[in-house]
Amino acid sequence: MRTTFLPFSAPLLGEEEIAEVVDSLRSGWLTTGPKVKRFEEEFKAYIGAPHAVPLSSATAGLHLTLLALKIGAGDEVITTPMTFASTVSMIMLAGATPVLADIEPGTLNIDVEQVRKKITPATRAIIPVHFAGQPCDMDPLFKLAREHGLTIIEDAAHAVGTEYNGRKVGTFDSVSIFSFHPNKNITTGEGGMVCTPDEALAEEISLLKFHGMSREAWKRFSASGTPGYDIMLPGFKYNMMDIQAAIGIHQLPRLDGFIERRRQIAEQYNHAFGSLPELVLPRYAPYQQRHAWHLYTPLVKTERLSIDRDGFMAELKQRNIGTGLHYRAIHHHTCYRTALGIADSELPVASYASDRILSLPLFPAMTDQDVHDVIAAVTEVVTAFRS
Repeated sequence: MRTTFLPFSAPLLGEEEIAEVVDSLRSGWLTTGPKVKRFEEEFKAYIGAPHAVPLSSATAGLHLTLLALKIGAGDEVITTPMTFASTVSMIMLAGATPVLADIEPGTLNIDVEQVRKKITPATRAIIPVHFAGQPCDMDPLFKLAREHGLTIIEDAAHAVGTEYNGRKVGTFDSVSIFSFHPNKNITTGEGGMVCTPDEALAEEISLLKFHGMSREAWKRFSASGTPGYDIMLPGFKYNMMDIQAAIGIHQLPRLDGFIERRRQIAEQYNHAFGSLPELVLPRYAPYQQRHAWHLYTPLVKTERLSIDRDGFMAELKQRNIGTGLHYRAIHHHTCYRTALGIADSELPVASYASDRILSLPLFPAMTDQDVHDVIAAVTEVVTAFRS
């Protein structure tokens, strides 16, 4: 057994990131400034998106996108139950009603046919979540959206570097919202980015993110700027700081290497666990894609074991293997169960997954020995608790 604890996730930061943050501290420019602008431009170039707006988080991106699209009271937004709380919370805080469509087994992405069944005259938008870094099947989603005059808002928090049919997520005729939380494929500590081909939408989100000031308002304290400013509309305080962007500037060139290492680890898991009928392994979707492998999320078939999922995670912890829980389905949380009144029978695939899913360690700094330790611990627990 391992003598040290292996976390489920950890960022991989180099001396370049540290030096860039120190440079920001020494420069005296800590908040939004030239490094945020540089990161915005380099991220936009990497994705191939016409417009990008850096923010304090992906949650902020969801909130401002809904507001900028004027989605609110009386509107419905269809999304997945297998997501983090912020996806649904931002719909509610915008004043709209979240509608949950069930997911596909295997990929755990939103099921297009279930989305179709949930569309009503009040539906304004669909928010697919590219679960664990695997792209949703976007072509039929866009076709469905066009048929009903709906907007697609991609929750791409897991999907930095993900590709669908040869195109990066963030380049479609939609809005894509990325996350740079420390457990994501690249990090800025906290942070997010909205990408869109719609210049007017990008401009409005830029205004909303910083008190309704003009897009280049940060320059007012620079040598090339002037201290005067105008407020165009009431806004929020969702701006990214230079200290954050300093990290992202050096994370971005390493992203493809990070994804490749994640893929290697995921394939080792798939190979090792393929002979364990007590686990349901993540499956690749049949269309052309590049999976970013943000998460590795097997389901534990508790009906074949003498312990439940939480017990399984506790046993791994006893063996110094950390795990995550991505996710407890939205309708299993008190807040949303009370607000939406959804029974498990209405979302059978998500309900089944919710009680059985866990996330195994998956991050680029893992050594081959770390991967071996995870495989050994999982195999040991399965063997010990077979019914």
